[in-house]
Amino acid sequence: MTIVTLTSDFGTKDYYVGVIKGTLLSKTPSLNIVDITHDVKNYDIVQAAYILKNTYHSFPKGSIHILSVNNIYSKKMSFIAIKKDDYYFIGPNNGVFSLLFEDKIEQAYKLDYNTKLDFPLKHTFAAAVSHIANGLPFNEIGLPEKKITERITLQPVISKSQIRGSVIHIDNYENVVVNITKELFNRVRKRRKFSLYFKRNDAIVKLSRQYYDVPVGETLCLFNSAGYLEIAINMGKASSLLGLNVDDTIQIDFH
Repeated sequence: MTIVTLTSDFGTKDYYVGVIKGTLLSKTPSLNIVDITHDVKNYDIVQAAYILKNTYHSFPKGSIHILSVNNIYSKKMSFIAIKKDDYYFIGPNNGVFSLLFEDKIEQAYKLDYNTKLDFPLKHTFAAAVSHIANGLPFNEIGLPEKKITERITLQPVISKSQIRGSVIHIDNYENVVVNITKELFNRVRKRRKFSLYFKRNDAIVKLSRQYYDVPVGETLCLFNSAGYLEIAINMGKASSLLGLNVDDTIQIDFH
C-alpha cells in the first residue's frame, strides 16, 4: 500500500481536498492517504516548505508527498515531480521545493496539466501518483523540467560574537520559530553565555529544555523538535504578547 501525504493551503471548509482525495482513490484505490495539514496560510510557500521539511522523514521510504500551495498556473509555472532521499514529491514549480531542500535539485519532471479539464489539478496529481504507485520508471513520468524555480530566503547573519536571525514560522500555539538551528547556535556560542534580544522586550539569557522550565506566563527560548530556536511563553501566546511576527529580527549576543 503506497502512502500519499497532502500538504496544502486549501483549508477544510471547501470541497477541494475532498475532490483531490476522491480522484486519487478513483485512479489508485489501494492508496493510504495521510493529511499533514491544509491550514498553510494562503500562498505561503515558506510556511509550507518548513512544515513538510520537518515531516516527510517520519514517513516510510517510498512515500509520495503532494505539496499543493500557491497553485496559480501560468505558462511560466509548471507542476513537477521529484525523487529525493528515496521519497517522491509532487507540486508546483513555484520555488517551494528550493525552500524544502537544502541542496540543489538536480532533476525534476514536468507533469501534464490540461487546462481544458475541470479542476485540472486533481487529474495531474492522480496521474502522477498512479504512475509512481504502479512502479513505472520514474523518468517516464514526464519530460525533464529544464528550469526549476528557486526562491531565496533570509539567512542568519553570523559574526564571532553574534547571530542575527529572523522569524520564519508562528505555530498553532503562537510559539515563534526562528531560522537559527541548534547546530549553528552551538557552533557560534562555543559554551559562552548569551543574551537573546527581540523588539523592546527584556533579553532571554537562559536556554530551556521544556516549556515548563519557567513559571506559567514567563518567556523562554528552547530548541524545538525540528532543531530550530523557538521563543515561547509557558501556557501563553508568544507572538501576540511579545509582538513578534514572521520576518521580525532576533539578535543573539555571546559574551
